[in-house]
Amino acid sequence: MSQERISGVLLHVTSLPSYGGVGDFGPAAYEFVNFLAASKQSLWQVLPLSPTGYGSSPYSALSAFAGNPILISLEKLAEQGWIGWDRIQGLAGHDGAVDFVRVSKEKLPLVEEAAANFIDRAGDEQRAKFQKFCTDNVSWLPDYVMFTVLRRQYNYASWHEWPTEFAHRSGDWQTTVLSQYGRELEIEQAVQFFFSEQWCELKSYCAEREIRVMGDVAIFVNYDSADVWTHPELFELDESLNPVRVSGVPPDYFSATGQRWGNPLYRWALMRERGFDWWVARIRRALALYDTIRLDHFRGFEAYWSIAAEEETAIHGQWVKAPGHELFQRLREVFGELPFVAEDLGLITKEVDELREHYGMPGMRILQFGFSDRGSHIHLPHRFVPNTVTYTGTHDNNTTQGWWRDDLSPVEREHVQTYLQTIQYDGEIVWAMIKAAARSVANICIFPLQDVLHLGSEARMNTPAAPAGNWTWRYRPDALHPDFATKLSALMEMTDRDGYVEPVDSTDAG
Repeated sequence: MSQERISGVLLHVTSLPSYGGVGDFGPAAYEFVNFLAASKQSLWQVLPLSPTGYGSSPYSALSAFAGNPILISLEKLAEQGWIGWDRIQGLAGHDGAVDFVRVSKEKLPLVEEAAANFIDRAGDEQRAKFQKFCTDNVSWLPDYVMFTVLRRQYNYASWHEWPTEFAHRSGDWQTTVLSQYGRELEIEQAVQFFFSEQWCELKSYCAEREIRVMGDVAIFVNYDSADVWTHPELFELDESLNPVRVSGVPPDYFSATGQRWGNPLYRWALMRERGFDWWVARIRRALALYDTIRLDHFRGFEAYWSIAAEEETAIHGQWVKAPGHELFQRLREVFGELPFVAEDLGLITKEVDELREHYGMPGMRILQFGFSDRGSHIHLPHRFVPNTVTYTGTHDNNTTQGWWRDDLSPVEREHVQTYLQTIQYDGEIVWAMIKAAARSVANICIFPLQDVLHLGSEARMNTPAAPAGNWTWRYRPDALHPDFATKLSALMEMTDRDGYVEPVDSTDAG
């Protein structure tokens, strides 16, 4: 990782105030990038861009490789002529929380309609680009579009509930799918092409303004995913293709019973035998989408919490060793320097630290975690080392304003006052925390946009272990006031995070 001092903003794409009821790659995204540039930010951190399943969590994806169709801008498709402006009138607007059910019902069919028009009307040059995209992504795209079409055909039931020939990919299942659903498959390929084209255009716009994109790779994949359906041999499944053991974390700060995520666990021994080919392909895809990659739940690459599938909570799990060293060595052989950030939160052992440090990955520190007991002080700036990414809070935390108002005990509040000096009124806490992160020795500091905008608990993105109400927050269209950019820009200059390069004195001293 680069050793320069930079900063960035955490904002998932769905949180943009785009037309259509959910954030996408349209005009609002470009306005946000302009705000980052004016604020002298060097990073835009996003959550996984994968298509989501039940619960709409980006960490419970239908594919580790595909892009989420709801992020495609209908406005940009209309500008290109793939759908009429009249067809996209009447959708949810720019304001308000995301209603994922409404978006799926109203927006996705229009994306499909535009893709069908592309298939029917694309010119030679456009079709050539489309064919190149399909060829370049042949390792995952055909299986993903078959998964998508069959999932729709069987009323979005999980793949293991499909007819046996399709669930187990047995007999002439593929011939049947290709012959019966050829047009639908091509349309789904075009949808993924739209995603790729729009995201790459937006990412190039970021690069022109010297803003890098930090993406997010979740360590596990969802059971109901194209990945498990396509490669069941790589996961701990029984003969009926049901999970034997699943993922999670033991009881922690967020939950007294732990978190039973339910993702099937990897058959690491087989992955090792195959040269970690699936992981190589996954990281190759991620590096095509992002400049830097945050590895979610890095702890699981050293040892993971294994829970018997029949257990209802995560309490009765056990730690099982993972071949992290061998995996990262293989990735380094293929890709060279690994631009990874390790999400090393939670119960971290000496072995996890050694694995991260061996490959030069910065770890994460969260200021909100630093004010309880003495052991929490590793999250305070006086304990940082330069190879660190520090946050005021992450997508799993309350906003700093909400944390200060609603979450702190009297003792923790006193600790905050001692460390940050007197907070005279509630509005001061956010800027005090942002300044503490920016002044630290950490090479990278990142602020959730909610903190930049001084928003309260109503703007929280996710509450871990909560069954509903997550991932829906969007900022208001008029929220990016220039005063915020001016204030951030000045702080970046004073903390040497503005990208300024000291000129070299080339005069001859002799």
